[in-house]
Amino acid sequence: MANASGFFTSPSIPNLRSRINVPIGVSRSGFCVSTRFSKRVLCSTLSSIDKDASSSPSQYQRPRLVPSGCKLIGCGSAVPSLLISNDDLAKIVDTNDEWIATRTGIRNRRVVSGKDSLVGLAVEAATKALEMAEVVPEDIDLVLMCTSTPDDLFGAAPQIQKALGCTKNPLAYDITAACSGFVLGLVSAACHIRGGGFKNVLVIGADSLSRFVDWTDRGTCILFGDAAGAVVVQACDIEDDGLFSFDVHSDGDGRRHLNASVKESQTDGESSSNGSVFGDFPPKQSSYSCIQMNGKEVFRFAVKCVPQSIESALQKAGLPASAIDWLLLHQANQRIIDSVATRLHFPPERVISNLANYGNTSAASIPLALDEAVRSGKVKPGHTIATSGFGAGLTWGSAIVRWR
Repeated sequence: MANASGFFTSPSIPNLRSRINVPIGVSRSGFCVSTRFSKRVLCSTLSSIDKDASSSPSQYQRPRLVPSGCKLIGCGSAVPSLLISNDDLAKIVDTNDEWIATRTGIRNRRVVSGKDSLVGLAVEAATKALEMAEVVPEDIDLVLMCTSTPDDLFGAAPQIQKALGCTKNPLAYDITAACSGFVLGLVSAACHIRGGGFKNVLVIGADSLSRFVDWTDRGTCILFGDAAGAVVVQACDIEDDGLFSFDVHSDGDGRRHLNASVKESQTDGESSSNGSVFGDFPPKQSSYSCIQMNGKEVFRFAVKCVPQSIESALQKAGLPASAIDWLLLHQANQRIIDSVATRLHFPPERVISNLANYGNTSAASIPLALDEAVRSGKVKPGHTIATSGFGAGLTWGSAIVRWR
């Protein structure tokens, strides 16, 4: 059976730990940790061995722990063709390039238009990641689509699976966690690999928040853009493990500071009750409101919670900050990025940022920035990255990973 940590236990193995003589415990990170591996993350999958077909189930040999690691082996990204500059926005709201750039660090953003679709962007990003990883779609065991803006209410991951040509019908599902989505996707991928025996997991972060922006509100419309980014996470030997730790949190009380709530459609006449003569039933048709945000409160939340989360992840990984090659944060606002880097004592030259070109692309921002940094040669194999996503929920999470 699966316990609360997501890993498998068996009531028939009461003394498993003593049998294998390896000190193992479940940390807050959700991974199993062995002190014999220099505080690196050790997780295992349970497998049955040497079953005798003639034996009864009670005579089968007990499962054994098989150490398993996971690592990032490929990345890709995609953005819409339509570029909207600060000067373009100045034509529709009372703002200007200097005002926006000074307060946010953003100069341009990409917006879906015409035949663009979120699924199309996700498929393009995923295809590039698979090509870099040298993994064919038939070998994908799981597709995780991290998005809050799917093209379909019921999710986009199965559509991506089909478009990629994953002929073995692997599991595909969406993760809705706004700007923290990609980090939670990495955590989910690691748990599926370590606890479920999956080998190749495709993690996609993609959002099209431009469809939920009030383009007459200069406080929010200047911030957001659309994009997709993807990574391939692959099972590996424990010695090659590349996801060292994570730290994840939520605080529902913070919802009042950042949300896009369901609202009833405002219509007149008989249709306002959806054709009903029974009062509140059937329910009225509804849609989502535009993004509502208290920028000052979100800023305070980010600069306080993100450094704490990264420090916690580092502690769980048993690594000092000096061991980190790159700091890669959700690309929300340059002031937030700079403030977090300062509090963690990261010099600007070790901070990855492409915010100026794309704005806040929600769940896509981290894999998009990673892909550009990898393809430009900035991030190299063996580099260790501290990454953190934060946003609506409020939800935030950090992970310490090694690239390839």
